[in-house]
Amino acid sequence: MAWGKEAVDIVRSPSQGSSNSEGVTVKDQPESIVEKDENANITVRYPNEFEKTNRFIAWCVYFTWMILLIFAYIREFLRKYGLEKNLAAVELPEQTSFVPLFSEFEAIYARNCYMRVRDVFERPIGSVPGATVKLVDRYTSDYCWTFKFTGTQTEVINMGSYNYLGFAEKDGPCAISASNVIADQGLSVCTTVHERGFSKSQHELEKLVARFLGVEEAICFSMGFATNSMNLPCLADKDSLIVSDQYNHASLILGCRMSGATIKVFRHNDMRCLENILRDAIAYGNPLTHRPYRKILIVVEGIYSMEGSICSLPEIIALKKKYGAYVYLDEAHSIGAMGATGRGVVEYWGCDPRDIDILMGTFTKSFGAAGGYIAGLKKTIDHIRVNTPTGVYALPMSPPVAQQIYSCMSVIMGLDGTSDGERRIERLARNTRYFRQHLKRMGLIVYGSDDSPVVPILIYYPTKCGLWGREMLKRRIGVVVVSFPATEITESRVRICLSAAHTKAMLDKTLEAIREVSEISNVKYSKSKRQYETSPIEW
Repeated sequence: MAWGKEAVDIVRSPSQGSSNSEGVTVKDQPESIVEKDENANITVRYPNEFEKTNRFIAWCVYFTWMILLIFAYIREFLRKYGLEKNLAAVELPEQTSFVPLFSEFEAIYARNCYMRVRDVFERPIGSVPGATVKLVDRYTSDYCWTFKFTGTQTEVINMGSYNYLGFAEKDGPCAISASNVIADQGLSVCTTVHERGFSKSQHELEKLVARFLGVEEAICFSMGFATNSMNLPCLADKDSLIVSDQYNHASLILGCRMSGATIKVFRHNDMRCLENILRDAIAYGNPLTHRPYRKILIVVEGIYSMEGSICSLPEIIALKKKYGAYVYLDEAHSIGAMGATGRGVVEYWGCDPRDIDILMGTFTKSFGAAGGYIAGLKKTIDHIRVNTPTGVYALPMSPPVAQQIYSCMSVIMGLDGTSDGERRIERLARNTRYFRQHLKRMGLIVYGSDDSPVVPILIYYPTKCGLWGREMLKRRIGVVVVSFPATEITESRVRICLSAAHTKAMLDKTLEAIREVSEISNVKYSKSKRQYETSPIEW
């Protein structure tokens, strides 16, 4: 079963290494596709955009890091001889014999670079993280080593949570349903799956997930990160090859490493690089044993959480079939948020879900809950049920959490008898395109596709992360700032996550705040601003 539309026209985007009319170099990206369905409705899929970093800016960023690290090592020298004034960074005498938790560089980086901007991270909240959220106010008197609470809270527009469909709510039918199930099934099963099984709510949820995705079977887990890290070793071994995207999530990377398989990394969304690796793997086999690989597994994500880009799924499926490989698709950020009915990038691209061997996703984003799922053929899911370490060592889903997901998924599917789910998906898509196009009109460099609700704004300099976090908070906007090692060393960024719960007034207020802060910080680096100045922007 596929939910796609018939493509009627293809508009090709610039190829790798080429330049557009504004002289902006872009990386290789999928094609922009204009589609028409049976009712003559037109749909446009926007390509991934990665405006190349200006060389002068890159050198300035490297110079910034060099200055930061020089002063970091000077301060470490002062600490060694007792000349450091900030005693919070000095190791206590009774801790000198402890085994270090971090490498020397990691410790120096945390003490001297991260601590400068720690106040814009790890902010405690005092309310449900919906369209708005209350941040617990705090202050520091020792350069961010410790914080003290003021006893007050500040309500801000929440542009940092993965609340894509707006189901992070303290009231409404989903929250009420989750609350009511506690009286019948309790809060926890209090044992592992292999010992006593799991709740009725989880059993019903697994059936609904399989129905929602259009596959034979699904299995659910209580933790999204562990869904990848604990189950990839069940699917690959030392005789297998895993071909992983350059920007895959840490949970996927950990799972690949734990499997013991040979791992090769291809450039982000670069299908030529992927095909070259697949061709060489089949031609030369395992370099250690000089025997053919028993299995080749391509591991990709639907939406990449730091890049805002969408995977080129049709081309990946074509390569999979051409070379006899398998595909593991992580839809953590795309399930619920992409596609006309929320069925992720599989629906977005009009692909058949049966062409994806392993469909993985999490419930922590679009469903306002916790946990994850793996779906596919019944024999594959049965193999995972028997072999997954989570069945022996981890608890199954909490019944109210499973019920929250079941209720949200029912709303998305329209099983509640309303069109609320359809309206949420449509509003998220409208918010996403409106917001992204306004940012480009300002002259900001925005990564990813205009269909992606993950919106990275490039600010490049790590020193500007603190400025953006503080200045946006002054304007009552909560954003996430990200720098090395979570990104490339020259690509510090502000990451916005849009939600169906955001109103147009919220988006406009956020855009105005971004305009003000971008002028203060001088980050309008884009060379393609003029092509967006006259284009109409609708909400």
